[in-house]
Amino acid sequence: MPIIQVNDIDLYYEIFGEGEPLLLIHGLGSSSRDWEMQTDFFAQNYQVITIDVRGHGKSGKPPGPYSIPLFAEDTAKLLQALGGSPVHILGISLGGMIAFQLGISHPEMVKSLIIVNSTPELIPRTLKDQLQIWQRLLIVRVMGLRKMGEVLGNRFFPLPEHAELREIFIERWAENDKPAYLEAMKGVVGWGVVERLGEIRCPTYVIGADGDYFPTEEKEIYVRRIPGAELKVIEDARHALPAEKPGEFNAVVKAFLSRQD
Repeated sequence: MPIIQVNDIDLYYEIFGEGEPLLLIHGLGSSSRDWEMQTDFFAQNYQVITIDVRGHGKSGKPPGPYSIPLFAEDTAKLLQALGGSPVHILGISLGGMIAFQLGISHPEMVKSLIIVNSTPELIPRTLKDQLQIWQRLLIVRVMGLRKMGEVLGNRFFPLPEHAELREIFIERWAENDKPAYLEAMKGVVGWGVVERLGEIRCPTYVIGADGDYFPTEEKEIYVRRIPGAELKVIEDARHALPAEKPGEFNAVVKAFLSRQD
């Protein structure tokens, strides 16, 4: 099992294919296996690196506190150990936040950024924002991770044809380590790099779904802060875009990467 010790933690990673390195970073409560519809596709042209973020999957789950800068430092040290930077970085949700942090804190390691259904800050500014965070924490603490997976699964995969994807999502979500998940979630809240987005100099591609819970309007605003950044919105899709519409998603990512090559 490919485990490497960096930053005082065991990180699980896998490598597929050969070529320029492409790092895939999963979202909160997910793991590297949720890129299964992308790894073989991109490994035809790239050296695809997948990791399990601290507290997730097969990586170590030490006590907190966790934070986006800590996740980014774990990832930077992994890339240093593998000797593969600069890399293209593709991150979804939490993975997109880590990608933003890497683009600002370690620009020398980043060849391009692909940010999927994410945000450069998660700061609760309204009572509604606070209630949504409290609700998720309460569900996990009181009803457990399976219930949280059911709530999110029905939101991410609402259509009858999504039944199989929804069940897989719920089963995998239920396998999360509860303390680690809570630490990761608390570590995300309050983080933000909006004021530093202008420092990003690498090619940046933001991909959103029209049904994502991070609104397209917010994506349009922050994309304008990043020099030369582009926004692509995929219609009739939701937060778990790479799993819901892998063909369309892979195609737009491939087109962007081809332009960088």
